Amino acid sequence: MDKILEFAGNHPLLVSALMVSFFVAVFMELRRKASGTINVDTSDAVKLINNDAVILDLRSADAYGRGHIVNARSIPHDELEAKIATVTKDKARPIIAVCDNGISSTRSVNFLRQQGYESVYGLKGGMNGWSQAGLPVVTGKKTKSKSGKGKSGKGKKRG
Repeated sequence: MDKILEFAGNHPLLVSALMVSFFVAVFMELRRKASGTINVDTSDAVKLINNDAVILDLRSADAYGRGHIVNARSIPHDELEAKIATVTKDKARPIIAVCDNGISSTRSVNFLRQQGYESVYGLKGGMNGWSQAGLPVVTGKKTKSKSGKGKSGKGKKRG
């Protein structure tokens, strides 16, 4: 204990920086919990999708066309307010909001929660995280998977 106090006395700037960073981390975590914004990782998202979650792809139509999660609905972020009635009539049904990198979906998650949707989540890492996890991505009518199925690494055509 004496050595800790001696260290703190010899390095006040270092100890102050440690204390400030600790309190900032605690404050940010409490703020995140209070706001109710919950991000789910890809494995939790798959579980929600298997339990009939709605997937909202908030990216542009071009980005959606380059690749999206199976059965995702394309509603660009700037059109969400106008098309909110098309999301789902069941406000208790889970919704996963997907953007490019998992950052910009936070505003949409907060907006949907303000509209009364109970279980709205953002996908951690967005489509980039989804692709990096090797999960299936749909482009047109073909499904690509990085899991190594098939000789070319592409999944079979489904229809």
